[in-house]
Amino acid sequence: MRGRFGAGIVRWAAVLVTGCSPLVPEAPSDDAVLDGTLPGLTGVQVARHLAGDREFSRTFGAAEGLGPIFVAPACASCHVGDGKGHPVFNLTRFGRALAGGFDPMRTHGGPQVQNRAVLNYLAEVVPASATGVAVFTAPAVSGLGFLEAVSDSTLIALADPFDADGDGISGRLQLLEPSDFLAEVERLDLLFDVEASRPVPVDGKYIGRFGKKGSAINLLHQTVTAYQQDMGLTTDLLPEDPVNPAVGPFAGDDAPDPEVPSSVVANVVFYLKTLKVPPRRNGDDPAVKLGGALFAQIGCAKCHLPALTTGPSPIKDLDRKTFHPYTDLLLHDMGPELDDRYTEGRATTSEWRTAPLWGLGLAEAAQGGRIFLLHDGRARSIREAIEHHGGEAATSRAAFRGLAPDRQELILAYLRSL
Repeated sequence: MRGRFGAGIVRWAAVLVTGCSPLVPEAPSDDAVLDGTLPGLTGVQVARHLAGDREFSRTFGAAEGLGPIFVAPACASCHVGDGKGHPVFNLTRFGRALAGGFDPMRTHGGPQVQNRAVLNYLAEVVPASATGVAVFTAPAVSGLGFLEAVSDSTLIALADPFDADGDGISGRLQLLEPSDFLAEVERLDLLFDVEASRPVPVDGKYIGRFGKKGSAINLLHQTVTAYQQDMGLTTDLLPEDPVNPAVGPFAGDDAPDPEVPSSVVANVVFYLKTLKVPPRRNGDDPAVKLGGALFAQIGCAKCHLPALTTGPSPIKDLDRKTFHPYTDLLLHDMGPELDDRYTEGRATTSEWRTAPLWGLGLAEAAQGGRIFLLHDGRARSIREAIEHHGGEAATSRAAFRGLAPDRQELILAYLRSL
């Protein structure tokens, strides 16, 4: 009996080693997945990337400080496989328009609703007095290190707030009011990127580049905000738990603060910095190339800029590299179709930061087999997303509509290749 059992083990081991068993599917090719490490990292950098990966995938519970109110229990809940999020973990933000500007309603728990809560606590809802409500679908995180490494001076040069060239496109910088918090975020980030160009203030304000409205200045800013607002986890930079005003200002959790130490935050930020760029597919296909030419011809590439170049970086593969994100990282007026009457920073309610298009062709797989596009996931196809483009993009949308169906399909094929 023992001999037959041992022989069976050997036979199964042989099958597994040869890769012929249907129980062991082949790994997907690199161009079919968004997650992966930036090439050219040193051994130490790879180890740090993997440490950040583990934390990015970590699921928190109440004992580790989750909440008391939250949206998701893990970073990876909203970014499965480093891809675009599913609407089940959409973020809801709110505020109200006042004569003196837009109020994020912080005394009402704003600007973000934490729609889940730990046991014996009360989740938030949008207050009735809010005049603007926006729903945000989480973006893919691949290639974020490249977007961060673009210098502020490059963004300043790209901005054309008064449409000086007369092309109908007036991309604006998102400018954030200075604060002690942003100053500390900038200082800590520069400790890491010692070779990076110092951020360039504009009228004393910080340039935002991450988020649907460009409300985060760098990946450290984005990460600590997500820990607090999305998971209810404190850090050294944001040491207070979000609380539901309906429960009371001191009704937090019992976990000691900070719940996420600075070393963990640093590893997660490094992980995000060193993710590979989203892979292209079928880029040499003549039909895809023709679709790319048509994409530029109808004006889409004016905002979805095909190429940017990074500034100096201590990470070899981020250092002065040209890459292809299909964004200018600027704010553009998208018209009434995409106006949720909600805003952040100096953006108007109809302005949105140009969404990077790289990785678009893999979005459906990352989102569970159905695609959810635009800032809130309302578009269920690339064609439908195009149809929602108004404002500065209205001319390009009209040009797309004016193309013969086969020419439209070429553009769609090109976008699916990104």
